[in-house]
Amino acid sequence: NNKDNTGLGIFSKNNPGSVLIEVPTTMALTAQMPRDTSNPWISSLFSEERYYADAPWWVKLSLQINSFQRGISKNNNVQMTPWIQALPTRFDTPIHWSSLQELQYAFLNDAVQLQRSQWKEQYNSILPFIRKDSSLSSLTYTEFVWGCECARSRAFSGSSYSPWNPAPLFFTLLLVTVYVGLDLGTLEQAANGAAVVFCATIFQNLIVPKILKNKTYVICPIIDMANHASNTTKITANVAYEYLRNSYSLSTTTILNKNSNDETQQHQTEQQVYISYGPRTNDQLLQYFGFVEVDNPNDIYVMPSLRQWDISALEKACGRSFGNDRLVKLERAGLLGQREKVATSSAEEDYSSRASTASGGVVLSRTQGVDPAILQALRALVSTEEEWEVFAGKAIGNFATQVSEENERLARLAAKTAIQLELDSKPTTLEQDMELWRKTTLFNANESAEERLALLFRIEKKKLLIETISNLE
Repeated sequence: NNKDNTGLGIFSKNNPGSVLIEVPTTMALTAQMPRDTSNPWISSLFSEERYYADAPWWVKLSLQINSFQRGISKNNNVQMTPWIQALPTRFDTPIHWSSLQELQYAFLNDAVQLQRSQWKEQYNSILPFIRKDSSLSSLTYTEFVWGCECARSRAFSGSSYSPWNPAPLFFTLLLVTVYVGLDLGTLEQAANGAAVVFCATIFQNLIVPKILKNKTYVICPIIDMANHASNTTKITANVAYEYLRNSYSLSTTTILNKNSNDETQQHQTEQQVYISYGPRTNDQLLQYFGFVEVDNPNDIYVMPSLRQWDISALEKACGRSFGNDRLVKLERAGLLGQREKVATSSAEEDYSSRASTASGGVVLSRTQGVDPAILQALRALVSTEEEWEVFAGKAIGNFATQVSEENERLARLAAKTAIQLELDSKPTTLEQDMELWRKTTLFNANESAEERLALLFRIEKKKLLIETISNLE
């Protein structure tokens, strides 16, 4: 159990470099992209292999998980039932929410709506091609979504590698022995031949997959229970593929109890092991994992595109009018964003990224602040006639860096004004949300998980907006 009440977790008191868990690849669920031909046990359940092989990775893993749930096994020597029974039976992710309005964030609302439509589309497109004599043919949409959520929240990815197979090397060693023993050549010649075989094996198994950009998504039972942290001081373990042992391992990377001054306690007290799921924003963590990380260093806020900003409010704040010729040139440079939302391919794996692409939204990040391309556009927009003639006459890209102190001040003022307007458009203030959160945690109010997550999520987004405004001062 996770003592932080965030579900299951892994605890240990081992020293750095200790292997906590090692799981053979025969126990892991894998899905190769762009095409998966490594799981004939599941593709054989379809009328044609391609309906499984060409599906998105999370669909493939969902089908595998649901197959295990029905007692279909890929390997008679591997018992997956205990792991299946340990999986969560429900998720608190927004795809299940009755309303998304409490998020007070149009961008994630759009991303979840896109997710809902695409997941339904994937289910409807794949179900008719599952063989009727298979127990998987009774797969419901609810079961399909449950499997997709297990996949999205538990899988990690990396380059595809062929498993270590010592047979060719043993056969080569035998040939070398025979070659030298029968005096068919010199030991040096035999050694050169063996080296070629060894290098060819490494090249085929490790280098070729990287060249072809093949990717494998993996769910590794037991290791998948490790929880996430973005703060590097909190990450205490790492997941790796052990090529020679053909297994996956979870190893400690730092002293687990390094905050303790008692050396005995450092070695005897168990502490939760954290890994990194990657640089995930709170949008991704909430949408796919069902939690929000406070002060997430990777968090972002996606505002409406520059085209949708209140230009008259920016002109009033800056004390000058923005010429139409500037807007026309920014339009040609693609800096105003999309006129309309555009459809994106279902082959992409992150609905948040796709929603951002479709809207042409302005990205504010905790690490970088305002998107540099937007600051470039604002420098052009607030420029004087003289600055416009000098810089824009050659290329809009000349506004990528500071033009003058006054121009920079006004560009930042315009950005601050737009962000403040976004903040003011929220139904509640950060102070009101913080007070509600205090009451919720202090008095253990009866808010649902949906309400608590939505509240914490919008608190974090408003904090990011205020930080960005402060950094523009």
